[in-house]
Amino acid sequence: MTALAAVVETINGIVWGPAMLALILGTGLLLQAGLRFMPIVRLGTGFAMLWRGRGVVPGRGDLSPFNALMTSLSATIGTGNIAGVGAALFIGGPGALFWMWCTALVGMATKYAEAVCAVRFREVDASGHQVGGPMYYIKNGLSRRWAWLAPTFAVFGALAGFGIGNTVQANSVAAVAAANIGVPAWASGLIMMVLVGVVLIGGIERIGAVAGKLVPFMATSYLLAGVFILVLNAAEIPAALVLIVEHAFSPAAATGGFAGAAVWTAMRYGVARGVFSNEAGLGSAPIAHATARTAGPVDQGLIAMLGTFLDTIIVCSITGLVIVTSGLWTSGETGAALTSAAFEATLPGVGGYVVSFSLALFAFTTILGWSFYGEKCVQYLFGIRSIVPFRLVWVAAIPVGASADLGFVWLLADTLNALMAIPNLIALLLLSPLVFQLTREYFAKGEGASEGRS
Repeated sequence: MTALAAVVETINGIVWGPAMLALILGTGLLLQAGLRFMPIVRLGTGFAMLWRGRGVVPGRGDLSPFNALMTSLSATIGTGNIAGVGAALFIGGPGALFWMWCTALVGMATKYAEAVCAVRFREVDASGHQVGGPMYYIKNGLSRRWAWLAPTFAVFGALAGFGIGNTVQANSVAAVAAANIGVPAWASGLIMMVLVGVVLIGGIERIGAVAGKLVPFMATSYLLAGVFILVLNAAEIPAALVLIVEHAFSPAAATGGFAGAAVWTAMRYGVARGVFSNEAGLGSAPIAHATARTAGPVDQGLIAMLGTFLDTIIVCSITGLVIVTSGLWTSGETGAALTSAAFEATLPGVGGYVVSFSLALFAFTTILGWSFYGEKCVQYLFGIRSIVPFRLVWVAAIPVGASADLGFVWLLADTLNALMAIPNLIALLLLSPLVFQLTREYFAKGEGASEGRS
């Protein structure tokens, strides 16, 4: 295991090097500029469309636009929002949170473009379901010279799912459950395995229905607890914000259990954990948005971009500010344990349970959402008959992940995320002129007049 971890760590250092950060942030910046910062300016339009149910065409797609977003959020609002933020602050210091914000602001444009392309180039499979995502917009939107990117994404997507969407989630839940309520890791793994298996029997419709109910409940509950803590720690918030911005551009010195961090470390882990959390650029979310019953690509793109805003600008910010205002980012704790300690410090006897319960729900819905992503990647590679075998392997991996080494699991997940993102980001850059054109036509004709293959 030590030798394998060393190999993965070497690969991780390469794929998360300067070139990768430039590709992620550069793609988002290019898309934001080409869209004239529409995803930020039109944020209110996206929320209005979501709640009014605009752009819905009955019978075209498997999920409502709302449930498509909730399915996407079920996969993104996970341990990255609790354990991922804690790990980023432990390694990169408070400055990592600033770079997470930057990743999210440009990531809104990336997520918008992903959904636009997913709906524009989606297909109907042999069972009559809408299928889409990077492999389909590469296949149907790019020339043959780029065709190899489609199976490349599908392979990395299927493998990455077992890291970011399965074992990492199970591992984090098991660790917090063991620390707070004494449940053995193997027991947590078996419980999650049974619950996930029951939902997966119903396919995407049941996943969407469960996500549509659980995601709003779990996110609201966690946010209310976090906001309550920040109200109690209101006097510490200005200093925390200064610390976050200061350490985004200057090294953080070693103090207490914190080893210190260079600006590059804060940037690297802020961007990496930001992408891990909101998944903008990975190519996972458009697989869910491709199933939406929508009038056209831009309609769903406007709704899809909300996912990045809600996940990182709202949920991750709450977690990060609770940790920084508590002062425990220097304690030497990391991951979910750091977040749990920060909540517990302000809400003794309650905070740890809030984090444990939230983490369990977040991880459960993430495992569901990513099961669909991995399933569609495997289906693209091997056909519709591969779905049932994939679901069996997926469920069996949950208890294994619950008992695995946390450090290696996170390292492997980070590495697979980068490998998955590369073909998707290349495709988005090549398809960006089409995204700009569809967006201009949409707003020129008026909202709700979106056209395109859907």
